Amino acid sequence: MKNTIDNLLKSEKIRGVLAKDVSMKKYNSWRVGGFAEYLYKPYDADDLSIFLQLIKEKKKITWIGLGSNILVRDQGIEGVVIVLHPSLGKIIFLQNNTVYVEAGVSCVKLSQRCAEKNLTGIEFLSGIPGTVGGALAMNAGAYGSEIWDFVHDVKILDSNGVMYQRTKKDFDINYREVSLSQNECFVAAHLSLEKAGNDLQPIEKIKVFKKERSSVQPVGAPSCGSVFKNPADTSAGTLIERAGLKGYKVGRAEISKKHANFIINTGEAKAADIESLILHIQSTVEKKFRIKLETEVKFIGTR
Repeated sequence: MKNTIDNLLKSEKIRGVLAKDVSMKKYNSWRVGGFAEYLYKPYDADDLSIFLQLIKEKKKITWIGLGSNILVRDQGIEGVVIVLHPSLGKIIFLQNNTVYVEAGVSCVKLSQRCAEKNLTGIEFLSGIPGTVGGALAMNAGAYGSEIWDFVHDVKILDSNGVMYQRTKKDFDINYREVSLSQNECFVAAHLSLEKAGNDLQPIEKIKVFKKERSSVQPVGAPSCGSVFKNPADTSAGTLIERAGLKGYKVGRAEISKKHANFIINTGEAKAADIESLILHIQSTVEKKFRIKLETEVKFIGTR
């Protein structure tokens, strides 16, 4: 008999946790959205590979980490949601200032651990509210640096459970965009860093970045981080503020009064409120400045 998802719910062949009809609210940083048809939290990367190989029916796979750059729609998600955080959580320090890191590690944790080893370059990740897997998928960056500046190679898993290695040259890498199939996800990466010199030490840099971030961003409020990509020669936040939209609300979703490129859930917001607010921002900014803002956030689930 073929292994359907339901057959695997109580299977001893997998070591992770598989559940059906799971609310997604605690799996994304906006704290909104409907239910996942199935949700799997793997034990480790090998277990995840086995799980995918065992599924014989065609199901859409949705990969998430901390859920910080996604909007889960209220109607929920068909297929299987696979949560990589915190199970894919290895950080291994190798020779020649190379770091092996799995996709479920938070960007904050990675930057801190590297700083403790006096390795420099990725301190900017301390301000990215997601995981390494998500950072790789969207080429996350801040303060003039991007994660792919430091990537040597990556380990990838496809929806059939096949794992393989790729180097940086195998990808088309752009601003907040990397050429990765929807049927694949990043499992791990080797990063090439440098030992800190006599300049400001990595731990001190992180403290400076944290202080700057907390002064201009609504840290602690339920949000996804930056909603829109920055257009050439300006910032999305500046355009939204100049359009007079700071503090504008749809339902319980509000454009932050502290930073206009953040939308916060002020309490029991619906995903539809946030999506409507995003569309309103795009429409208003385009009318005023003839610039179409592109989202960094990914929309997941049925409309």
